[in-house]
Amino acid sequence: MFIFWVYKKAFRGVVYSYNYNVSFVLMTMITALVIMTISTNIVLSLGMVGALSIVRFRNAVKDPLDIVYMFWALAAGIASGAKLYPIALFGSLLIGVTLLWLSRRKIREQPFLLIIRHTEEAANEVREQLRKLPYRLKSKTVRREFTELTVELRLRDDNTAFLHSISDINGVQDASLINYSGDYAQ
Repeated sequence: MFIFWVYKKAFRGVVYSYNYNVSFVLMTMITALVIMTISTNIVLSLGMVGALSIVRFRNAVKDPLDIVYMFWALAAGIASGAKLYPIALFGSLLIGVTLLWLSRRKIREQPFLLIIRHTEEAANEVREQLRKLPYRLKSKTVRREFTELTVELRLRDDNTAFLHSISDINGVQDASLINYSGDYAQ
């Protein structure tokens, strides 16, 4: 959870991926489950290396949580195969509860990118409107004819009325609000 918190607070990219961050938490738990399974037996650890070397993923993995589920299944299978049923059961229970808890948290706040293209005359009024919102500036492009701002917003509901207020400012050429869910096109 500390890695999750640090990644979320320290993220400096354009679009934060919740699923990618959740995968850090779950990969840590799953790795611990695997290590607890193999640390008791050298033969078992060599067998695991052999078993994992034949695993091939034929499809491109598009979501980091897909990899987490694959490793979870492998870890639970190895623990069960080694007759370490309590580790398989309690490890899977802990991973499952954590996954459910983290997946419910992501619904509360949705990340949005707000892209505003405006003239210099509209700059002060745009700044006034942005002060009313919880935003972080991601990029600012200044050209001769216009300025383009990209800001990240975290909205708890679908109230996007502020977009109309910004669009109605004299000198705002365009204002777009983009929701990023973390899903990739196939």
